[in-house]
Amino acid sequence: MTLQFNDETFTGDYTFRNSKEAIRRFPFPFHEDSYMYSVNLEPHKPGPKGSAYEHRFDVDEHYLSEMKDRARVLNDDPLRCQSLPHMDLAGWDTLELIMTSKAEDYPDLFELHRDGNRWRWVNKPMAIDQSFTFLDTSTLPCGPMEYILRQTQGDFAILDHRENNLWMDAGMVTTQADWSLDFDIGMNFMEWHAPVPLAHQLGVFERALKFLLNLQQGAPVRRLNWTMTVNPNLDTSPENYHKWGPEKTTITPENVGEKQHLRVELQTLWRLPRSNALLFPIRCYLIRLEDLVTVPKWGRRLHRVLRDLPVELATYKGFIRNRPVIVEYLSQFDDGAPTSPGCFPD
Repeated sequence: MTLQFNDETFTGDYTFRNSKEAIRRFPFPFHEDSYMYSVNLEPHKPGPKGSAYEHRFDVDEHYLSEMKDRARVLNDDPLRCQSLPHMDLAGWDTLELIMTSKAEDYPDLFELHRDGNRWRWVNKPMAIDQSFTFLDTSTLPCGPMEYILRQTQGDFAILDHRENNLWMDAGMVTTQADWSLDFDIGMNFMEWHAPVPLAHQLGVFERALKFLLNLQQGAPVRRLNWTMTVNPNLDTSPENYHKWGPEKTTITPENVGEKQHLRVELQTLWRLPRSNALLFPIRCYLIRLEDLVTVPKWGRRLHRVLRDLPVELATYKGFIRNRPVIVEYLSQFDDGAPTSPGCFPD
């Protein structure tokens, strides 16, 4: 594939933009005209060519700009990357999975050469050519998890499997939707999901945990999650709420199409072979409303979903304050016509 990488920012002057191709491949999260929190897991198998689901780890036009933004966030707050001492092997598992996947799926962008434990990794977009010894941390400039995740879009949590539960014991989190790795590190599955409304009463997380504890190597799964964000800010962390929180007050009927973004997470889960941990990538995609409504099916459906969403979920998803303005804006793109099943454009 041939990718043209954007030069853009996710803070300050907010020069982030989606091309027409990026709009069409956006992972729209609603398969029908209503929404209620659910597990909605499916096998993470190759999707349609050109879609965000085509490859195991999606690389798109925002790659280099997102990596620059990640480096900026980590420089300001190193605690966005943490790994408890017993998670080192899981870090090597993560490095191997990502390097292997990218070299196979994007051979024009990445190369991995292996001679026993002597490896050479080539990342052409970032101009990296690194030789190292697999499982020997002293041969890398930093730990294996940090090394490869500084070159990979999306957040990552690594979950240790013990005591019939999953524990968030390592990760790199710089593009999160209002949660904190530093706060959640060492928590188990139920503890870090405690703030989610309604889902606990529905038994969603009990079912999800049972499923994930039985996840097998070589059988990854995926799901979509979503929220709303004012401005294309990847780092909507609790630590920086004082920076991005006040931006919610800037939405008006005149600027809502440009400033209000749908934020979608493509979440995948992988069983790692040596450590038996679970790798939990959370890839964030952003799209402004004025771009989203260029796909008529999406404009109609998003209007109906946000209009009818329970108050508790609208609050949790971060847009209760601006819901009337957002719904009014979207209403002009909803002609009442039926929408086709599924998430893809017609």
